Amino acid sequence: MMAEWLSDILDWIALLSPVWIYAVVLVVSWLENVVPPVPGDLLVVFAGYLAGLGKADPMLLVGVATVGGTLGFMTMFAAGRRLGDAVLAPDRLTWLPKKRIVRARVHVARWGYTLVATNRFLSGLRSVISLSVGISGKRAWPTLFWSAASSLVWCFLLVYGGVYLGANWERVSDWLQAWGWVMTGVLVLVVVLRLVWIRKRRPQNA
Repeated sequence: MMAEWLSDILDWIALLSPVWIYAVVLVVSWLENVVPPVPGDLLVVFAGYLAGLGKADPMLLVGVATVGGTLGFMTMFAAGRRLGDAVLAPDRLTWLPKKRIVRARVHVARWGYTLVATNRFLSGLRSVISLSVGISGKRAWPTLFWSAASSLVWCFLLVYGGVYLGANWERVSDWLQAWGWVMTGVLVLVVVLRLVWIRKRRPQNA
C-alpha cells in the first residue's frame, strides 16, 4: 500500500503541465542517487503512466530521467573523489553506511567500470557505488559514459513499463522490490563463490 504522502505527491504531479512533469522527473532522478530513500524509480514509472495518457512525451521523459540519474551518480562520484578516505572516518559523515562503502570498494577494485555500467540495476547500492568509484580514483570520462549508459537503459525500461501497464503501473513497485531481493541474492552468491574459489586456490599457491 502506497504511503499517504507519496500518494499526495503523485496526485500533485498528475495535475502539472508537461514542462513541470519533466522538471520533477529531472530533480527526483538526481535526488535518488544523492538521498537514497527518495522513491525515484517509482515516480519515473508514474511519469511513464502519465505519458501513456498523453500528458508527456515518453522519449523526452527517458532523456530527462537519464540526465538526472547520471548527474546524481556523478555528484556522488565527485564527492568521493574530493573526500577520499575521509568518508570512512568514524567521526565524519556518520549517516553514510561505512561498511557497505568498504565492501563496495572491494567490488569496484575487482569489477571496475563493469560495476558502473550495471549500477542502475543494483537497487539500493547506487549511491554507495558512485561514492566508492570516486574514492577509488576511477577516471571521470569512462565513469560518466558507463553511468549514463546504465541510466539510459534503466530509465527506458521504467518509463515504457509505465506506458505499457497503464492504470496498473503500481505493480512495478512489487517488481522493483523483488528485483532488489534477487540482485542482493546474486551479489551474496558471487561473494561466497569468490571466497570459496580463493580458499581452494590458496593451498596450491602455498
